[in-house]
Amino acid sequence: MVTIETKRKDTRKHIIAVRGYIGEIVFNLQRRSLAHDQSKLEEPEVTGFYEMQKRTPLSEMEYGSEEYKAALAANDNIIRHHWYANDHHPEYHLNYHGDGIYRMNLLQLLEMLADWKAATERMENGSLRSSIVKNSERFGYDHRFQHMLMSTAEELGWLDNV
Repeated sequence: MVTIETKRKDTRKHIIAVRGYIGEIVFNLQRRSLAHDQSKLEEPEVTGFYEMQKRTPLSEMEYGSEEYKAALAANDNIIRHHWYANDHHPEYHLNYHGDGIYRMNLLQLLEMLADWKAATERMENGSLRSSIVKNSERFGYDHRFQHMLMSTAEELGWLDNV
């Protein structure tokens, strides 16, 4: 016979299990945060990005503009090296799997969203909201996926007040 106390014990056991699994998620996100973009601190990226910044400073350009796209294209080798060394970039998954952003797992997507947020802070007119919209065309994700990214960013307090 199931009693209220038996049900409470079962619920407590479930709560403890969920806490443990969320702890695993947090641990893995912390691991990802420590490893984030380490390739930029090593060759060929450290020199490549330094030279690129001198020639074509992306932070001074509007994200997604023709000027921005041209700067990426002009620095294709170093940019691709970076993308393919870091699985939080949708291009990494295009290169290896052909499906891009839809091949990414949730941990990779959370790191990507944090990366996008940090990138907007380095740009003059950076906006995470705008980046998520522009990236829907760049990476081919639909409005439901865009909404998921927006609602996550909103939950985290990362969206600008536009």
